[in-house]
This record gives sequence, structure tokens and C-alpha cells, in this order.
Amino acid sequence: MRLVIVGGGGFRVPLIYRALLRERGPARPTRVVLYDPDPVRLSVITAVLRQLSAESTGTAGSLEADGAAGVGGAAPEVTATGDLPAALTGADVVFAALRVGGVRGRTVDERVALRAGVLGQETVGAGGIAYGLRTVPVLRRLAELIRERAPRAWTINFTNPAGLVTEAMAEVLGDRVIGICDSPSALAGRLARALRVVPERLRVDYAGLNHLGWARRALVDGVDRLGELLADDAALDSFEEGRVFGAQRLRRLGAVPNEYLHYYYDTEAALRSVRAARQTRGEYLRDQQERFYAAAAARPDAALALWRDALARREESYSAEVRRATGGGERDRDDVVAGGYENVAVPLLAALRGTAPARLVLNVRGGGALPGLDAGAVVELPCLVDSNGAQPLAAAPLGEPELELVRRVKATERLTIEAARTGSRSLAAEAFAAHPLVGPAVAERLVADYRAASPEIAEVLARR
Repeated sequence: MRLVIVGGGGFRVPLIYRALLRERGPARPTRVVLYDPDPVRLSVITAVLRQLSAESTGTAGSLEADGAAGVGGAAPEVTATGDLPAALTGADVVFAALRVGGVRGRTVDERVALRAGVLGQETVGAGGIAYGLRTVPVLRRLAELIRERAPRAWTINFTNPAGLVTEAMAEVLGDRVIGICDSPSALAGRLARALRVVPERLRVDYAGLNHLGWARRALVDGVDRLGELLADDAALDSFEEGRVFGAQRLRRLGAVPNEYLHYYYDTEAALRSVRAARQTRGEYLRDQQERFYAAAAARPDAALALWRDALARREESYSAEVRRATGGGERDRDDVVAGGYENVAVPLLAALRGTAPARLVLNVRGGGALPGLDAGAVVELPCLVDSNGAQPLAAAPLGEPELELVRRVKATERLTIEAARTGSRSLAAEAFAAHPLVGPAVAERLVADYRAASPEIAEVLARR
């Protein structure tokens, strides 16, 4: 199997490769191809993977750019290249893990929004719209190239905003593109720990959009124990969403929201927390990654140790602004250890390769599985996955307030996609105006300010 990682110089790529090294079945790729336009980042991550492979296999390992020999015995052979068409040719699976504009682009998204008095989180509100505007044209071109060079490949999209980008790519690739996010599986893991059961015994009924969903049942051996959990103050205080949202709200909802609902339910507190911080999340990651890549480029023999140190700091600080705003305390150590996207990507890859069906929460075209949304809408639902793809499972209707919020955000996503596709500034302004965390008062200003601050957005929004 030929697996291509587009964005192969990204910081999280070693997490994926490490998980692949643990995969011993037929789903394990025989070859991993890293593509990245940045040769420095690509060489650094190549060094990290070489050292991971050597550590895994107990050999010195071998990893070279453009035509490498096998790595570490049984480890997947890895090559690295800056030639995207060549990388994609003959691919069986493509992981799309791009950050258009880099982490510096994220800092622009955040600061422009904050200056206008609204949240700039990279997937929520103004920041998410800006990220989508920058990203959609690039990912659509990638989808077209995949269709040309590897028409039977499965594309697994890691790129944020995951639901929006997956919907844009699905216009080209149909159901052969699947979006992933680790938030629902991380929430399921926390619910399992709160209920004191192993995760394999828990099945969560989850429904919504990416970063906008709710766990509505927690089935342990087929019995729903969510009500029991919601009635237990100590259990709720034992996990992040219980502390962030509070027992009273969770009982009123009768569900446990995705952690990103904090931005919708407690907007002013979230805004105050971000403003009070010395740096935005993007600025923290920009500085950390610049230090890491520079240090690892200078000392490639220490690349793995440097990466592990940077990863530990990154994971411990994840969602810090939410915990500051709500008094949620330190991040749960179990969450840091549990990992992230790779724990969804590798089981998905295995199921698509036909090893065994899997039940995973994914971003796919719903086909009407979520009542209230049309068949073409990309939604985040539990899916049954096998070699034929991901089939979303029919969901019970959302409550009216939740459905209205989902519809407004889905309408915003589609306006963003159309604005990016056509280059229309007026459609971009409509997208900002439609989002429940932005609104019409600052929509025109945001379009003008993002065009002034972001070369990528200025290039996309060429039409009035």
C-alpha cells in the first residue's frame, strides 16, 4: 500500500508514523511518501521518522529523500519529495494535512478577529471562516490532482476546518474523501473513564458538525448510562467537559457537548480569556515550532528528542484558554497520554483496507442520516467503515436549539466555500455576517482587514 501524506513536514506527522509502526496487520503501508513544499521542515520530519523507525526496529534505520531504501527492516519504506504530482501518482491512500499560510497565517486569523472584537479560534467563528477562505482553493486543487493521479485512492482529510474542507473536497472526490477529528473519540475516552469502564465497552451516540456536536447517549454493554453520569457531581468533576460546562448546564442539556461548544455557550468568558493571555494559541505554536524546526535542522541527530519535548509542551497546553475561562484546571494527564488524530486515522485506514469493519465518528456526507440537514451536507456522525467506505448511521433528531445552531454554522460553511470558489468579497461578508459568533456589524470590516493582513486571502478574494 502506498500512503501519501500531503503536508509531510508537519509537526504531527510523526504521531501518524508512530501509530503505523504499531500496526502489524495487512493495513500497514508498505510505503509512506511525504510531500511538503518546505525542504527544511521535510528534512527535519524525515530525521524524526528515521529515529522512530530505528527505535521501533532496533536498527540504525535508513531514510533518504526521493528514492529512499527500506526503513528499519519491517517498517514502512519512507520517501520524501517536493513534487506533488509525482507523490500522488499511484497512491492508495492520501492523508491531507496542510496548513495553508502556515502557523503564521493562524496568528493573522486570530489577531484580526480579536481587533474586531470577536473570537479568532482557528475552527470557530471569524478565525474558522478566514482559515476556510485561505484553504478551500488549495484543497480543491489537491482534490482535482488526486482525482487525476490516483482516482481510486481514499483521501483522509486532517486539514481544518475539517468539516468545511471535507465538504469542499467532496464536491470533487465524492464519498472517497473522509474527514477526521479526534475530539469525539477523546470525549468518548473521558466518558469511559468517568463511568469507570474500558473504552471498548462504551458506545457513544454523537451527532452534529465538526467541533459542534453532542454526546447524547453513553451505552455500556447496550445500556445507556449517561443519565447516571449526569446525576453524579463527583463523576462530572472528574473530566474536562464536566468542569468546563458545569453540572447544571449538562443536566439541562441532557447531553455532553464537544469541548468547542464552550465558545458558543460562554462567548464572553472565552473572549476575555483569550484577550488576557500574553499570546494567542497560534502565536504560542508559531514560536514553539520555529524553535523546534531550527534546533532540529541544526542537530538532526537529536530531532526525535527535540520533537518529543516540543510535543509534550504542546499537548499540556492544548485548550488552555478554555480551562482558564472556566476554572477547568490542568489538562487531564490521561488525555495527554491517549494521543489524538492518529488514533482515528489508523483504525480508519485499516477498515478501508478491509482488515475488519470499524465504528468511528467521522466527517462525511450525511445522506440524510442527520435529520434537518440535506443529503450533501458533511456532518460528524458515527459511521460503519469497511472497504466500501464510511456509511453514516442514522441519528435521532437534534433538539431545536441545537439544530438551529448547526444549520446556521452549516450555512456559514457553504457561504465560505462559495466565496473561496468564486473569489467574491460580498459572499465572504455574508459568511461572516451569518455566523452566530460574528454577525453583520463587523462583517465588512473583517473582509477588509483579512485582505489587508493575509496575502493568501487577498489573492482568493479578488472579486467584489
